Amino acid sequence: MGSSAVSRRVADDDLAPASIVDQVATIARKNLAPMAAAIDAGTIYPDELLRRLGDIGAWASHLPKNGRADLSCAIQAIAALGEVCGATAFMAWCQNTLVWYAANSDNPRLIARFGDKFATGQILGGTGLSNPMKSFFGIEKLKLKGRKVEGGYIVRGALPWVSNLGPGHFFGTIFEREDQPGGIVMFLADCSAPAITLQPCKAFLAMDGTGTYGVQFRDVFVPDDLVLADPAGPFVKKIRSGFILLQTGMATGLIRDCINIMNEVDAPLGHVNRYLPQQPVNFQELLAELETEAMALARDPYNEEESYWRKVVALRLRAGEASVAAAHAAMLHCGARGYLRSHRAQRRLREAYFVAIVTPATKQLRKMLADM
Repeated sequence: MGSSAVSRRVADDDLAPASIVDQVATIARKNLAPMAAAIDAGTIYPDELLRRLGDIGAWASHLPKNGRADLSCAIQAIAALGEVCGATAFMAWCQNTLVWYAANSDNPRLIARFGDKFATGQILGGTGLSNPMKSFFGIEKLKLKGRKVEGGYIVRGALPWVSNLGPGHFFGTIFEREDQPGGIVMFLADCSAPAITLQPCKAFLAMDGTGTYGVQFRDVFVPDDLVLADPAGPFVKKIRSGFILLQTGMATGLIRDCINIMNEVDAPLGHVNRYLPQQPVNFQELLAELETEAMALARDPYNEEESYWRKVVALRLRAGEASVAAAHAAMLHCGARGYLRSHRAQRRLREAYFVAIVTPATKQLRKMLADM
């Protein structure tokens, strides 16, 4: 893949949304599928594939235009990847979320510095909002602290897990101001900064090839041109629905493949599988409901009505629970053959649990709905 292809701007009209999703699906089937097991095992981090997806516009479809944004194409593209590999769908969500942060910032210096580098995949990265999102709902305290200095901030602390990272990557996160109680600032962290250390994590149950690290900030200087929002409160309210809605693509893609798995074993095992309470048709109906609702909500991510926000949270909860249910059913339909380490049914089950526990996790979503 040539640098000229990466660096060219993905114009708004360069590719129709349907064309983008089709191209993503083709790359997923032809190029990603042979890598899925290795990504799951952690022997491959597919950075070149992520950059190739940026070339075809996969990270640019949800860029705001005239004060509006539509996340539907981005969600469908994530789903197309998720139908093949849950880990890559997660990394796609990370990249799309990084684009979402930068595209909604009002910082002219940040915009001038990065332009479309995130949206084209020239620069990869992710999001470090797991801890902040928990802190906003009284589950954790903010782990990063910062103080104002000339030209920026000095930030210290540590985040236990941030994904889609590596040398030259960036991610968005939040610190609490030590010099202004209650003040929070959202910024882009540069993984190449000398005072930032990426610590490899212990092996996960699944998805070890996602570029996930513990990140230590040892008095890191964050210049003003890396500040996404100061104060961050109104900005978080603006981007929060997009942050959550984009995750639905991870769920719908996984559910679709679980349906595929159940259908694949129908010929040899259908005579006994018909006694199982959950059948492919049940999940097909549920998937259609989730996709319809996701597409409706995706067209209005800046909606500030409380009823809209509640629908977003409720959809995300249903999607996570449906992922686990579909993967569980796929395992039961496969029987012993699905219990083989080489069979993708057990990988889909492990990935489904990730959909249910990644921030906002099932228990946090239930708390959020209860608090509304």
